[in-house]
Amino acid sequence: MKVILSLFFLLISTNSYAKKEFQIGVLYWSMNIEGQVIMRYGLEEKAKQINRDAIKKGLPTVRLIPRVAGDGVLGIENQVKQFYSLIKKKVDLIIVQPTDNAALTAPLKLANKKNIPVVSYDQFILGGKQVSFITSNNYQAGKLNAEYIASKFKNNYEIKLVLVEYPNVSSTIDRVDGFFDTLKKLNQKYKIIGTYKAVEPTSGIKAGGDILRDFPKKGSIDVIFTINDGGGLSIVDALSKAGRNEIMIATVDGDPLSVKNIKDKNLTVIDSAQFCAELGRQSILAAYSFLNGKKVSNKILVPSYPITNETIKNYSGWKAKIPPPFKKPWFPYDDWDNSIK
Repeated sequence: MKVILSLFFLLISTNSYAKKEFQIGVLYWSMNIEGQVIMRYGLEEKAKQINRDAIKKGLPTVRLIPRVAGDGVLGIENQVKQFYSLIKKKVDLIIVQPTDNAALTAPLKLANKKNIPVVSYDQFILGGKQVSFITSNNYQAGKLNAEYIASKFKNNYEIKLVLVEYPNVSSTIDRVDGFFDTLKKLNQKYKIIGTYKAVEPTSGIKAGGDILRDFPKKGSIDVIFTINDGGGLSIVDALSKAGRNEIMIATVDGDPLSVKNIKDKNLTVIDSAQFCAELGRQSILAAYSFLNGKKVSNKILVPSYPITNETIKNYSGWKAKIPPPFKKPWFPYDDWDNSIK
């Protein structure tokens, strides 16, 4: 029995290392959203390190075949075509940052049928099978925002709240769920007085204009929760130019411009930052491990960091390593969880 098992693992090992180079197709979403640019940086930086180490150890290297979808509806259509194109190329594995949860279901299922493994990051694809899904702890991001916002109001005060959402991808849905679940758990009263849709600068500009049109009077809005900086920064810019500095904005991503807004006390009071480069690193690590016959987790959560005036000193940016845990200086005063789950 031991001989049979030894032969089995030898066959797996031989099969894994038979190739000198793995071809990995990488489907990026946007190069106009800075956080996504850093995710790409982390992925490609880690791929270079993998290759350096692989050459030293006599292991297979990786060759990335990158494609960029672009923004909006056209970007979704582009990515579907790009996915099919990589399947046709018979690449060894596909890494994808989905532009839409549902649009890529058909090409994912085809990849499954053709035995081409798929790793997704940032967003999840509905239907089909993915080897691993790597994302920020987006529920944690929404939770952190809600805790901080709730600390600014009395429980019996009903917060006049505007939601800027993008319900097309899993990450932004999780952020909204974390935000509202936590407000309810803390018994913080709120009323959603307006809902808008924005995820990148163009839609953010439109949402900013619509919010000013719908709520022209000062004091008509207490808080705006924007699900990312891609759209949220344009909203901050529009409101700031209109002199609406009485509004508090909670957002997600950790864009340097948003961090500056926190420092300058320009509307934004909390930004739950992603460790964008780490998302990219974890994605290529999962892909390479799988191609070498190693077991990988089917879901990996990278923590979100709450940037506020109180915590900004410990945040080093999107490319940084994850800092140690600390006690949050606002209710409920528990520790920030820095673990990759």
